[in-house]
Amino acid sequence: MPVIKRAKTAFTAGELAPELLGRGDVPAWGNGAARLRNIFIQPTGGVQRRPGLRHIATLPGRARLVPFEVSTEQTHLLALREGAVRVFQGDTSVVELGGPWTEAMLPQIAFTQNAEMLLLLHRDMRPQIIARAPSGEWSVRPMAFGAEPFHRFAPAGVTLTPSATTGSVTITASAAVFEAGHVGVRLRLAGRRVLVTGRTSPTAVTATVQDTLPGTDAIAEWDESAFGAVRGWPTSACFHQGRLVLGGARSLPNWLWFSRTADPFNFDLGEGLDDQAIAFGLVSDQLNAVRAVFAGRHLQVFTSGAEWMVTGDPLTPASIQVTRQTRVGSPADRSVPPLDVDGSTVFVGRSGRAVHEFSYTDLQQAYQADDLALAARHLIVSPVAMAYDSRRRLLHLAVADGGLATLTIYRAEGVTGWTRQETDGAFRSLAEIEGTVYAVVERAGGFRLERFDDALALDAASSPTGNAAGTVWSGLGHLEGRRVAVVADGAPRDPATVIGGAISVDPAARSVQAGLPFTHVVEPMPPETASAAGARMGPVRLVAVTFRLLGTGALAVDTGRGVRPVPFRRLDGPLLDAPPAAFTGDVTLRAFGWRRDGLAPLWRIEDSAPLPFTLLSVTTETRTTD
Repeated sequence: MPVIKRAKTAFTAGELAPELLGRGDVPAWGNGAARLRNIFIQPTGGVQRRPGLRHIATLPGRARLVPFEVSTEQTHLLALREGAVRVFQGDTSVVELGGPWTEAMLPQIAFTQNAEMLLLLHRDMRPQIIARAPSGEWSVRPMAFGAEPFHRFAPAGVTLTPSATTGSVTITASAAVFEAGHVGVRLRLAGRRVLVTGRTSPTAVTATVQDTLPGTDAIAEWDESAFGAVRGWPTSACFHQGRLVLGGARSLPNWLWFSRTADPFNFDLGEGLDDQAIAFGLVSDQLNAVRAVFAGRHLQVFTSGAEWMVTGDPLTPASIQVTRQTRVGSPADRSVPPLDVDGSTVFVGRSGRAVHEFSYTDLQQAYQADDLALAARHLIVSPVAMAYDSRRRLLHLAVADGGLATLTIYRAEGVTGWTRQETDGAFRSLAEIEGTVYAVVERAGGFRLERFDDALALDAASSPTGNAAGTVWSGLGHLEGRRVAVVADGAPRDPATVIGGAISVDPAARSVQAGLPFTHVVEPMPPETASAAGARMGPVRLVAVTFRLLGTGALAVDTGRGVRPVPFRRLDGPLLDAPPAAFTGDVTLRAFGWRRDGLAPLWRIEDSAPLPFTLLSVTTETRTTD
């Protein structure tokens, strides 16, 4: 019986999709795994147990997280919910303000920032500005246009006739063009503005003249504000080359508007001078509803059907050029803002099953959209939020089923692998601030604000306050009635039930963590089923497996007889009542029995112990019948 020794030295390909179970010939097979759950991939190729989630606050309902960097010294997290926004600085709630958005709007809200002003956008809401004054006062106010853009929506041939040239006038249309939502909207007759103050019928409105009208004859040259209750509001925005760029609206989904240079709220086209506003529609063989605009190397426009590049150095009405680059498309049912990752723009594909890297190639002088999730398609199912941790180089996607798909990306080192994070609940929103990833997690019907914390090994966890004796620890009201795992003085203790916001620990402890446990899983790809000659091999027997560990506190392995803990304690180790010492070195396990199921893994690590775990490599010795 042939003896085969194989060393698996890296997991850099991450968890692979089931569709690759028959592709032992691809490089990803050797560096991939069948399951990597609650695991982060290291740039050196190993894997480690993810950190726990620290409880920050209980939220009264669904929330959307938005990062807001006021300055290099002050960063804030905004939690948008039904009719309100709650501002956090670090783990502390600073202020709560009211707002005109609804819970139904939250998935579609887009945002952009300029200095101490954050702009929120939704097609059914006038853009809102959240600002922090130098005095520290926070405010929410509607955006006021210095000069708003206009557009002709009515069919050609429809005329407007004013009853006078100044003051309050009646404007009569030759066809039914006015709706109730036109109240408060500006019309422009032969370039002169009037403000609609009332509607008497579909063909007549009252208005206040703001620019003296040329006469009382029927006027064919007229248009109306591009935005408003009738036509909708902008759906996306960004700042690029000193201009505020607005993308899409309910009635003009494929249009872009550029403000005047250094005048972000002025959209007056003027005479087409270099610093004046720009407006145009994306014209192609399909409707391209603008879903996001992104200021990268060029202005990038992400639509429902394609991705576009807007060039011009600088952008002027005369120099601007728009070129379609790729045909992927972005989701239409929610806003998942694109993110910059090492100079490339990462965005979610319209299918909801792909994550693309939109990058510029100097050779082709064009953008390409590579699929980063091609080998792990099963983990990407309708992403609802995305955040990038630049410190760990982890791209997190909250998906529709409540899980978290995580991509470790180190291009120079050839590390591009996905894992999945799971908790006792569902990830609903994400945001990253200065290397810290925050999440809205739905647990037991409630919503919590939590963040990843390297100092914790449990979820929804906190470091409760203890009494003098160190046996009663309080401050756990967010876990009332729950059975929680406990780590006291660095060692796991028996689970406890939270009663009155507190737990009891016996014997006494100096420091305690309490929270919900989670299980990490490392499961390799099945053993290769073909010999060098291409013939299928027979049953496989695992003789021995060696795990090389680094700073690991616990290990539990299934080699065919169920998951069993592996003891590390040695006679020269610490006392039995001391916390378990972190183990670094090799652990060799013997195994018995033949595996006739070609898809069954030879081994599996599965452990919920709230202790550190880092796996560097695995060496297996197997026998076959060939």
